[in-house]
Amino acid sequence: MDLNDILSQLGIGSKETVCLSVTPGIGLEAIQIDIAARTVKNYAYRPLEYNESLREIPDINAFKTAITELFAELRVNIKSNVVLNMPMVLIGSKELPLLLDDNSVTQALTSEVEQSYIFKRYEPVVSWADASNNETGETRSLFYSAIQKNVIDDIKGALTELGANLVKVNISIISELKALEYTGIVQEQINGNTSWNCLIITQTGYSICSMQGNKLIDYYEEPLAIRSFEGDEIYNAINASAQIALMSIPANHLFVVSNTDSVSAEILSKKIQVDSPVDYIENNQFKKHDFLPVSLEILEEVARNISLDAIGIAVDSHIKLPIEFNFLGGNTNVGSATDNPNEMVHVVLGSKEFDISPAIAQKYAIFIAILLVVPTLLLSIFLPITANKKQAQVDEINSKLQTVQAEIKKIEDEEKNFDGFNIETEIKKVLSENRTKLMSYIALGESVPKNLFLTYFVTKDDGKIDIKGSTTNVEDVYAFYRNMKDSLINTQLRLHKLELNSSSVDEDISIDPTQPSNYQFEITNMSEDELKPQVTETEKSEGENPESKDNEKGQLLNKPLLNFGKE
Repeated sequence: MDLNDILSQLGIGSKETVCLSVTPGIGLEAIQIDIAARTVKNYAYRPLEYNESLREIPDINAFKTAITELFAELRVNIKSNVVLNMPMVLIGSKELPLLLDDNSVTQALTSEVEQSYIFKRYEPVVSWADASNNETGETRSLFYSAIQKNVIDDIKGALTELGANLVKVNISIISELKALEYTGIVQEQINGNTSWNCLIITQTGYSICSMQGNKLIDYYEEPLAIRSFEGDEIYNAINASAQIALMSIPANHLFVVSNTDSVSAEILSKKIQVDSPVDYIENNQFKKHDFLPVSLEILEEVARNISLDAIGIAVDSHIKLPIEFNFLGGNTNVGSATDNPNEMVHVVLGSKEFDISPAIAQKYAIFIAILLVVPTLLLSIFLPITANKKQAQVDEINSKLQTVQAEIKKIEDEEKNFDGFNIETEIKKVLSENRTKLMSYIALGESVPKNLFLTYFVTKDDGKIDIKGSTTNVEDVYAFYRNMKDSLINTQLRLHKLELNSSSVDEDISIDPTQPSNYQFEITNMSEDELKPQVTETEKSEGENPESKDNEKGQLLNKPLLNFGKE
């Protein structure tokens, strides 16, 4: 929301201007144009009945409904200024004495207008302008136009009820001339200030605008019952009637504009015989291309309905013609609610009423805008940071959740595959695992000869055996070794160690040959690595010598086995 929007919501400062056009054959058009880019940035329309015979909107409630829907569709605040284009009711020219003041001129033109059949029933609103600035003679040439006062009052009342403000009413012929200039169709004629004619076809007849550059020089109108003709008859009728009028107002170029679906401007342009070049403009169903580029938000089928009337009223304040009409009177400029920055504006906010100048209102609006923008900026900065932290926490929780779920599934699968406790199966399992150990104990008991002492014995579940002992006779060691191998087949036992039991070389040399020697032996099927003592981290930290593990306890608890063979 910009500053103007805030001021508009408060009912002060500049209001947005919405341009509307009551266009026969289309309905009610709402349009906004990017003047600098020359593109239609916003457009919508609603069907609306218009009585071309009585030149009025028959159902003002339908007009109000169409207005409400259009403002909602275009997302425009209903409390906006409205510039309205209406179909032309009457236009003419007249010469009056130069001595008449403006009020007298208005009275004289009103008397002229009341001769028309429409204004014999309804009071007219008359607007007029000088055809030239030449006031050297005794008379001055004027162009004038009129619309029923009740039509203007009904439209203004409907907009006021909705909260909108009607600031200007213009007629279709002026809007179309402005559209032709803005779109560049007649730019060459305007820049060169050359003469050109514009033949405009409507549902009720045709009119000819004789132009010099962008200045209206002459005007001619001929009623014609377009609907009473069939086929090519209408083209022949228009050609025969307009041919004579065009001959009386020759020009360097002719533009044929058709505002009715009953007549193709292209076909008519080929039938009219004039000495100047002829171009055509289809302002109807025969239109082959858009008059202006449109924004991407406007659908193609909707853009086809954009009329010259709508474009002309949208650029009304940007394209100035020497002849201008405004049936509301006063200043034709549309913009701020007041041109005086110090003029006080009466503001109503709920039950509160006060006066405030637009300058002060702008300061308050800027302050309010800052209060609205700063929190938004802070949120835009800190919200992503907080969101990222929360997302990281969520990801961590999800990861833990997946781990727990995997463990739960593993336990559930194990429970599904568990058949229950079977005592017979468990006994067989224990017997199977301890068979090797039992066989080792049996073989040990049957194989130990006399005078041979076992000091260490270990048997494991995988069949690994380690036996340590001592004796005074080498033959007893070999006999014990053979008996164990015969008893424990496929155990691959080997005599790993056989040595004298002495603490030094000197002791070995000084052994008395008359005394029996003491031998130590080790029988095993373990590898060298398996025989190495295993030291735990605790033992390392306590500085325990790994070699002391040689004396670790086996099943014999470092005690001789039964002292077999001793007397």
